[in-house]
Amino acid sequence: MRVYRSLDEAPPDFGPSALAIGNFDGVHAGHRRILRRVKEVALERGLKASALTFNPHPSKVVAPARAPRLMNSPVERCALMQDEGIQQVFIMPFDLHVARLTPEQFVEQVLVRKLGVRAVVLGHDFCFGYKQAGNVRVLGELGRKYGFTTEEVKAVTVRGRLVSSTGLRQLIEAGRVSQAARWLERPYALEGEVVAGRGVGSKQTVPTLNLAANTEVLPATGVYVTRTHSLDGRRAWSSVTNVGYRPTFGDSPEISIETFLLEPLDGDTPRHIRVEFLWRVRDERQFPDPQALKQQILRDVGVAQAYFRRRKKWTSRSDSPVDSPRNMS
Repeated sequence: MRVYRSLDEAPPDFGPSALAIGNFDGVHAGHRRILRRVKEVALERGLKASALTFNPHPSKVVAPARAPRLMNSPVERCALMQDEGIQQVFIMPFDLHVARLTPEQFVEQVLVRKLGVRAVVLGHDFCFGYKQAGNVRVLGELGRKYGFTTEEVKAVTVRGRLVSSTGLRQLIEAGRVSQAARWLERPYALEGEVVAGRGVGSKQTVPTLNLAANTEVLPATGVYVTRTHSLDGRRAWSSVTNVGYRPTFGDSPEISIETFLLEPLDGDTPRHIRVEFLWRVRDERQFPDPQALKQQILRDVGVAQAYFRRRKKWTSRSDSPVDSPRNMS
């Protein structure tokens, strides 16, 4: 995949492109439908499957008080887009100059002149241009003027609920990670560097990997069944992860993400990991002493092991994800 981060970087041969436009935070099922349609259009018409996204999120420039917390870094977003067949991404720096472009200026200066669009695919609620004066209808009119087609992709619903980045953040921050996985079509994951902890776990409870996540949206405090991957793609482990403030050892001023591997590390400690959140086990709570916490961690491990046994049995019969550990033995 080719990634460009400024108009000056975008090469003359960026086009002719089929282009998805949006913030794509989370790259959820609705976004994936748009990206897959771009790939189809590109194949049908001999175009380059492309995407345009923004950094920072436009709200952080025009309405900072209402700016959402983000679920993905631009790098993570691009990797997820690549999974859907996108060949090139333009991460447009969003500033006050861009915010003041009229819809036609944005189309003519960015889409046509720099990105060589021949087809644009976008969601039903897309708005662009100064004071969000542009929408799907306006883009269609400008497309007829400048020689590109415009296609609107309908929203996706899951079990009767409209999939959106706002709703997805709410699910994750409420700890409803299994429902979030249905909206994402994959588990919600945190990526980042493995950092040194306080050394308490290895001495008094169980050793853990401590993650410094590079996202603004964290699951609710509590204990989760997880799957942990080294970012080099070579190793993966079933795991249990605690998100919280370590109340048994005196509340920490900063939230910690601590992962206990259920399988041998087999090699050096990874420097960077991705932790996928599969199922919420329980709330974080304070225990009278480290030994009581250790006993609870071992019970949590038992729940997680049952989850993975059930998941293995289920997936051997069906492609459907296991949403809960009920009826596990």
